[in-house]
Amino acid sequence: MVQVWLFLAGIALLVVGAEALVRGASRLALAAGLSPLVIGLTVVAFGTSAPELTVSVVSALSGRGDVAFGNVVGSNTFNVLFILGLSAAITPLAVDAKLVRIDVPLVIAASFAMALLALDGTIGRIDGLLLAGGLVVYTVFAIRVSRRENREIAARDEAARPGGRALAAAAAIAGAGLAMLVLGSDILVDAAVAFARALGLSDLIIGLTIVAAGTSLPEVATSVLAAIRGQRDIAVGNVVGSNLFNILGVLGVASVVSPDGIRVPPEAMAFDVPVMLAVAIACLPIVFTGRRIDRWEGVLLLAYYAAYTAFLVLDATGHDSLPAFSFLMAAFVLPLTVVTLGVLVWRAIPARSNDGR
Repeated sequence: MVQVWLFLAGIALLVVGAEALVRGASRLALAAGLSPLVIGLTVVAFGTSAPELTVSVVSALSGRGDVAFGNVVGSNTFNVLFILGLSAAITPLAVDAKLVRIDVPLVIAASFAMALLALDGTIGRIDGLLLAGGLVVYTVFAIRVSRRENREIAARDEAARPGGRALAAAAAIAGAGLAMLVLGSDILVDAAVAFARALGLSDLIIGLTIVAAGTSLPEVATSVLAAIRGQRDIAVGNVVGSNLFNILGVLGVASVVSPDGIRVPPEAMAFDVPVMLAVAIACLPIVFTGRRIDRWEGVLLLAYYAAYTAFLVLDATGHDSLPAFSFLMAAFVLPLTVVTLGVLVWRAIPARSNDGR
């Protein structure tokens, strides 16, 4: 019970810390003249992914590479299937054209790059530097494009922007949030590992489920609240940006600081990484069709996350129903989904050609 309470305390610190970090960082970004979409893709996404970064770095430094790798893969799967699904189920999400043209393809490319780097069984320091360098390039590109496309923001009345004291307060809030994230991540990793090991679960399963869901709670709160308030650019951009940051930033930094790199479990390469790749690829036809994510698509994403989690639990416990469940998913559910998405894309192409999009 002590570990359970510590785990809950760690999650609470992560949520409060992420909220403070995002609030302070968003005010700073607004003063810099960034658009809501880019704020969602960079500041908010990176801020809400800070728990994943701190948890993975702490895990890597303590020799728990399986937790770090599972956290990244599990968080990316959770972000799309659960967070994007829940947000769309609450209200249909409009998708900016820039996401379709640039950001979603970049997430797909980064996912495949990570898979290729992991083929030798380890994400080493050189691999980590390449991933982290990609994040720097993307961030600079996104900010420059945003400031060029939104010069009217820079031309707004100076009184509408935060003053010097307000900026100092925003920086202090962001710093306090970061401190809470570091403390909360340390508590969360230790408690989650002890709790899950008592149940006989492996480090990989811990990272894929408990830690991934726990560190993604800030993304849940941010995207759902943004969807409810009608800030759909931030709701969708948060998920897309977080996934890109997880691969390039979280895994990249964790690999650099880890003494021996991040070991990639063979079972993760056999199942969990392909699932993450499939989820990333599925985003493209979903957002391509009408540039919106409808409620039924959100419900479909939620159903897939439930199925994915059920498979992990059945596999970890060696349940007798695992073969039947796997056959049902492979023979019926997945092919039906592929056909449905294909039909939607086929119907969307003429419409997009007719209206010049």
